[in-house]
Formats: sequence, structure tokens, C-alpha cells
Amino acid sequence: MSHSDGAAADPVTDPAVVESLRDRLWDAVIDADEDAAVDVVFGALEDGVPAEDLLLDVIAAVQRRVGVEWADNRLSVAAEHAATAINDRVIAALVRHPAVARQITTGRVAVACADGEWHALPARLLAEVLRLRGWRVDFLGAQVPTPHLIAHLHQHGPDAVALSCSISTRLPTAHAAITACQGAGVPVLVGGAGFGPDGRYARLLGADAWAPDARAAAAQLADGLALTRRAPRDHLFDELPHLADQEYTMVSTTAGQLVRDTVSGLEKRVPAMASYSQLQRQHTSTDVAHIVDFLATALYVDDPELFTGFIAWTAEVLDARGVPVDSLQPTLELLGAQLQDFPRTQRMLSAARDMLHATYARRNG
Repeated sequence: MSHSDGAAADPVTDPAVVESLRDRLWDAVIDADEDAAVDVVFGALEDGVPAEDLLLDVIAAVQRRVGVEWADNRLSVAAEHAATAINDRVIAALVRHPAVARQITTGRVAVACADGEWHALPARLLAEVLRLRGWRVDFLGAQVPTPHLIAHLHQHGPDAVALSCSISTRLPTAHAAITACQGAGVPVLVGGAGFGPDGRYARLLGADAWAPDARAAAAQLADGLALTRRAPRDHLFDELPHLADQEYTMVSTTAGQLVRDTVSGLEKRVPAMASYSQLQRQHTSTDVAHIVDFLATALYVDDPELFTGFIAWTAEVLDARGVPVDSLQPTLELLGAQLQDFPRTQRMLSAARDMLHATYARRNG
């Protein structure tokens, strides 16, 4: 891999200016006014604000706020989608502005989202930051199937892959991509909330490097990634020995049936469901499916905190929407009854139930 100055470029814009730009961009995206949003960043560029600061300290910050406002039930799904779409188009406009000069001086990086990962904006931001810093970037976008990613590597020969994963349920497919890229002789830098606090799952899954943000990722790439050479592995158990108990495999392969049986059980245990509309029933099934997906992923990485953290977040979202936090308990109990023979699964479900009980007790005095 080519080398250049590895120092991370810290933001250089006055914090008061950044805060003002965030507020103005927020107002524009919430009003679904794309022209006004583009005007905000173009005006800032013309006033001398660096493009990288606009990408990471303004647009990215506004996008994070969009997610928080949605979770707190202050933005509808439609408004969240509209805001995200506008931010994406603002990025496209920003990087094509005549004031943004770029010159390829470094190497080539493929930036992609793990298979099944639809949140492409963080990867897009990284791709543009790398371009600003002189890299030739192949931005492959959302949910890239691993075989297609490997075909791209063989065809174009990038120096490294930067793999994004925002949702932890995509960790198994991210793991497959990491292993396959390394098998093709290309080191992998990973990032995104899906890899857990401090990148704990990045290390577990054997990534060559992890970065908490785009500036740190760019600095690591500039310093060069040393490909981790591993002896050939016969199977996954060499890296994740806990998978030998087959609990992850059983939960993941029977997820559909687990969801159906859990929803059926909820209809018997929760009288209010008798009056649910078809849309409400679909939402219930989707919510249960997310719980099963996170349970399976927690089993994959053998970390109960991944599951309890998701349940805690779900409880906060439901609470913001006026749904009692304790309504999650029957779902966990029904799953536990179906998975009685799986000790790791039982420990995770029990930890989540205890956490919910403590949360309910706190909120109700």
C-alpha cells in the first residue's frame, strides 16, 4: 500500500461556525428543502470552510441527529428517509463543487457495506474523505454480496478494503467478507457502530484494523495496513470456538418459525392484540424478527451485552411511542420456552429479562 502523511486532520473550523451550519442544515433537511441544504454547504465552502469539516462535522452530525429524533418519535419514518436522502444528495453536490480540488496521490481503496447492510451514508462519507485526501476510491455502496466484493478485488486490485457495518446483525456476513478479502490478499479496515464499543467485534472477527471515525480511518490507511497472515483454517470454530455448540446455527436457521410461534403465543397472552389491524400485526412480527436476529448475532459473537443493549434500546424506542416497556417480557419468555435446550441462549434471554424488570421497576418507583 502507498504511504503518505499519516496524521489525522482535526477539524479546523471555528466551533461556533460549525454549530451555526448544523442548525441551518438541520432546518433545511427537516423542511425537505434540498436547494436550501445545498446552499448552506456551498456558502460555507465559499467562505473557506474545508470540505472535510463540512462532511464530518456538519452533514454527519445532522444525520446523527436525524437518527436520534426518529428514535425519540419526533420524526416520522417518511421524514427520516427524506432527510437522509437530502443529506446524501448534499454530499454529492458538495464534492463536485469547483472549490473542492482533488488529486490522486495515494493508492486505491474499495469502500463497501457488508452484505445486508443498507446504511450506506457512513461509508459514503468515508469514501469522500479518502478522495479528498488523494485516494482513488471504488465506492461500492450498500449491501455488497461477498462474492461480488471478491470479484471486484480480483478485477481492480485495490490496496485495501474499508468495510462498513452499522447494524450488528450484519456481523456474520461482515465476518465472511473480512475472511474472504484476506484470503484474496487484501487487508481489511472496518468501521461502524455494528462492530461494537471500541471495535470489540472487529478484533474478534479478525479485521486487520478498526477505526472509530472517518478521520481515524483515513489516517490508518495513510500509515499502511499490514496484512495479517494466518494459517489456513479448516472451519470457523478455529476463530469462534463457541459456535461448536450449534446454538447460533439453530437459532439463525429456525428464525422464521421462532417468529411465527412467538407472535402466535403473544396473541394468546396479550388480549389487546385481538383488536390489532393487519399493519399492527405486521409491525409486531417485524419487531419480533429483529429480536431474534439480535439474539442470533449475540450467540455468534458470544456477547450477552449485544443482546441486552439492543433490548434496552428497543425499550427506549417503544417508551417514546407510548408502548409499555414491560410489553417486551412476554416475547422473551416465549422465545425462552422454545429454546429451552440452549444454555447460552437461556443466559442471554434471562439477562435481558432481568434488565427489563429493573428498568420497569425504576420507572414505576
